[in-house]
Amino acid sequence: MASSRATRTALIAATALAPVSWGTTYAVTTQFLPPDRPLFTALVRALPAGLLLLSLTRVLPRGTWWLKAAVLGALNIGAFFPLLFVAAYRLPGGMAAVVGSVGPLFVVGLSALLLKQRPTPRNLLTGVVAAAGVSLVVLKGAGALDAVGVLASVASTASMSAGTVLTKRWGRPEGVGPLALTGWQLTVGGLLIAPVAFLVEGAPPALDGPAVGGYLYLMLGNTAIGYFLWFRGIGRLTATQVSFLGPLSPLTAAVVGWAALGQALTPVQVAGMALAFGATVAGQLGGTARREARRAPSGSAAKKAQEDATYLTAPTSRR
Repeated sequence: MASSRATRTALIAATALAPVSWGTTYAVTTQFLPPDRPLFTALVRALPAGLLLLSLTRVLPRGTWWLKAAVLGALNIGAFFPLLFVAAYRLPGGMAAVVGSVGPLFVVGLSALLLKQRPTPRNLLTGVVAAAGVSLVVLKGAGALDAVGVLASVASTASMSAGTVLTKRWGRPEGVGPLALTGWQLTVGGLLIAPVAFLVEGAPPALDGPAVGGYLYLMLGNTAIGYFLWFRGIGRLTATQVSFLGPLSPLTAAVVGWAALGQALTPVQVAGMALAFGATVAGQLGGTARREARRAPSGSAAKKAQEDATYLTAPTSRR
């Protein structure tokens, strides 16, 4: 029992690294990347990382997974990335990211529809309180916030929430590891973004040293590694539990914005952030995982872990 608890804690901690890294996206975008290029930035973040993972795994979808990979790639990457960067360019980092606190509420509702998981009073309460905190930040802060940026941030959260729930619903094909699944989605998403980026924004901009470094960071650590950890976590944790790790992204963005960029927050906004973060942390500490563990067949988690380890260490010819 203690070993199982330690394994789950380690899995949650590793999955949490993904939203922590995503919380730095806003600062990197505004400080190092070319201005007003959200689609190009989304493209560079997704497509090279996807092609890199495809080259490492050498596994392509089969059968119905061509369609499933396309849907997941569109939701988790193709729509999410452009909307995320529109928000990042138009809103302060902490403001853009904290809107993502409504993600757990979206996931609770979608899980009820698609996964047949009845929302618990605790999850509903924490989701509503998180949304209330977000409302304080967005609607009560001093000064006007960009409406397009706010809408883009909400839409990106809804897209990612739907992708998270469908990823949990569909799982992944037998013998396919999370690294390959991540590569499929990043590649599909990048291919969807590419024509729109060139039609809307034209030729790629000239890049200086900081921009190249920023794009490399987004492509490798922030995306290839971050999404591998995220999708692996979705496969072993509940969709709601994973979604409640999402507040680590706005928390990281707010801390970076305050510490490195000198972005100030009004007292009302700080109170709203504290309310949203407290609610989502409470949801993460709820009993969902224990209830799922009692329902799961004995040894299922260990079998999944063994399958992932076998896949990642197998010779390329076996993949």
